[in-house]
Amino acid sequence: PLCVFQMDLKVILISLLLGVFCYCNPQKEGNECISANAKHCGECIQAGAKCGWCEQEVRELKCSAVLTAAEAIFMFYVRLILFVIFETSIDSSIPKEKGGIFIIPLRQPQSFDLKFKRAEDYPIDLYYLMDLSYSMKDDLENVKNLGTSLMLEMKKITSDFHIGFGSFVEKTVMPYISTTPSKLLNPCTGDQNCTSPFSYKNVLSLTSDGNMFNSLVGKQQISGNLDSPEGGFDAIMQVAVCGKEIGWRNVTRLLVFSTDAGFHFAGDGKLGGIVLPNDGKCHLEDNVYTMSHYYDYPSIAHLVQKLSDNNIQTIFAVTEEFQPVYQELKNLIPKSAVGTLSANSSNVINLIIDAYNSLSSEVILDNSKLPEGVEIEYKSQCKNGVVNDKDDGRKCSNISIGDEVNFNITVTSKGCPNEGKSETIKIKPLGFTEEVEIILNFICDCQCQNNDVVKKSEKCSLNGTFECGACRCFEGRVGRNCECSSNDMATDDMDHNCRKNNNTDICSNNGECVCGTCECKKRPNPEERYSGQFCECDNFNCDRSGNKLCGGNGRCVCRECICDPMWSGRACDCSLDNSTCLATNKQICNGRGRCECGVCKCTDPKFQGPTCETCPTCPGVCKMKTCKEECSYFNLITVKDRNKLPQPNDYPYPVMHCKERDANDCWFYYTYAVNDTEREVHVVDKLDCPSGPDIIPIVAGVVAGIVLIGLALLLIWKLLMIIHDRREFAKFEKEKMNAKWDTQENPIYKSPINQFQNPNYGRKAAVL
Repeated sequence: PLCVFQMDLKVILISLLLGVFCYCNPQKEGNECISANAKHCGECIQAGAKCGWCEQEVRELKCSAVLTAAEAIFMFYVRLILFVIFETSIDSSIPKEKGGIFIIPLRQPQSFDLKFKRAEDYPIDLYYLMDLSYSMKDDLENVKNLGTSLMLEMKKITSDFHIGFGSFVEKTVMPYISTTPSKLLNPCTGDQNCTSPFSYKNVLSLTSDGNMFNSLVGKQQISGNLDSPEGGFDAIMQVAVCGKEIGWRNVTRLLVFSTDAGFHFAGDGKLGGIVLPNDGKCHLEDNVYTMSHYYDYPSIAHLVQKLSDNNIQTIFAVTEEFQPVYQELKNLIPKSAVGTLSANSSNVINLIIDAYNSLSSEVILDNSKLPEGVEIEYKSQCKNGVVNDKDDGRKCSNISIGDEVNFNITVTSKGCPNEGKSETIKIKPLGFTEEVEIILNFICDCQCQNNDVVKKSEKCSLNGTFECGACRCFEGRVGRNCECSSNDMATDDMDHNCRKNNNTDICSNNGECVCGTCECKKRPNPEERYSGQFCECDNFNCDRSGNKLCGGNGRCVCRECICDPMWSGRACDCSLDNSTCLATNKQICNGRGRCECGVCKCTDPKFQGPTCETCPTCPGVCKMKTCKEECSYFNLITVKDRNKLPQPNDYPYPVMHCKERDANDCWFYYTYAVNDTEREVHVVDKLDCPSGPDIIPIVAGVVAGIVLIGLALLLIWKLLMIIHDRREFAKFEKEKMNAKWDTQENPIYKSPINQFQNPNYGRKAAVL
């Protein structure tokens, strides 16, 4: 065969979900595992990649997320005997009270190798499908001798070669063809060798007799249609699905599609009133397609599916004008090629040979539809050990006869499709009939569901089976211990009664629904507890201040702080006591601000201090000359310049930088720092007074400006006069050169003498 697949086992058993025992701790609550509300171990390990089931009986939360392998404290080793068997080793030195025995899913990818080898002298079937519209008249003459010539060339490649021939034109309805009686008989005006229009004909089924090909093709006649695109897709569909009529063998199948025009596709049939989509079935009667007027053209996707299902590789032999169109079509059809056809198809044999060599030197793996949740990954090691990372690892090119390439295939499952029943995947190279069948067996239940199972257990109120540390209730019973009857309340009703609304979890993920009532979980700290009808409240998730719950000035009720008297705020950190805001005049913040949480916020920017009583810039507070006497409560310190003033980091309390202007427009700079016990003012000793204008430079500048402006005006006037004089002189010189009169004669003088000559003077007298 052309391709050979080698596998160690004919049928691969893949265990994609296995239960293993490991020692680990649950991650934080409120994850996808808890939301899954799994009732038994099998449901839990399928809920998510990190979901684990706790066998420990006393644990209320049975299904939750577990730590990653790097964080978990356990070791396990794997042993492969026909199918995968996992065993584990638990560190017995770790006390079980810290966590518990968890059963977690292990989605172990399964890998195997497929080898492809291109064999020599592999049989080939080639079907030549030709456009017989009028524009292909000269091409038909060259195709008539194609059979024997192509046979001779293909014998160099394979000793077993079959060839067939089919033709197409267009749907036999308006507006694709003319339906007038004369045009139906002969659509080609003036050409007696033109036959009636047709959609598709199977002229010759696949045969090894090249002479028969020449004979039957030589009898073919061209036809005609009205529009430029042709009905080639109808013909391709019939060639693909009519395997018995065409005579396809279980070998390499090539379809050569020859045309010099474009194509109609799905939806174009509406122009002719055809709305039924193509059914993809064979409708040949006496080797003629009879339903072209009934079914629409097939879509490209439909053609791709049928060509792939029937392992047909397509070669588009088209003229140079339409090569870009069919090149785009090739990108949509796997295992296809495009060749440029000469104007009269004289190069068709070379085109077919080149296209076949290109297709046969390339292998692309494809698989059947995958079950839900199953993924497949390809890695190809092509010729000379080259690894192909493109094309999803499915493809290898430039393969010669005898070359062997290797594909590594990995199958992974993320769940249990079809309730864990076996599924089958088929993998094959496109264009070939060989395929590999892989059977997937899914292990979706935990081993503990088969071991140590107690039916009608007392732990389950005799109404269920105790397995994997939990109860699986009999039909008609619900509840953690199967203590409730589903006849009194359906499970959905129970869950509904345990939800605050449709957008919330059951019991807010803080408890369990028991017979339609939420039982809140217990906290390790007995002082902390969940409460509320839906366990939506707690007394430990309120705002904190000073690392204290509710600032130590209130209590936490349903995640909100209830503050003690004289306290307010989200964290009860705002005091309502105004005594700390009283000024010496017994007013709140000296009437210059407001008291917020026991601290004055001054509203007048002039006033500062803890009670808004300090105003160093207010008029009349003190004068500079009598400052030391009248403002003795300030410690006045003078400095030489502004660089000597204290900076904000020099005091543990705020330092204000200020400046004021006196009656002489002089600025003086100072700072003051105030706290409860000290008031210091630093003043720059030297005033910053403005200096008067310098008269001499101003007067000199004005005089110089006037002189320069006058000189500039004079220069401009002189320049304009020079330009004007030069223009006038040039004009005079030009007029002087244009003078035509002579200075020796008066140009206005005219002679008074007129001279006339006798016209007969000097002639001989006439003879009488």
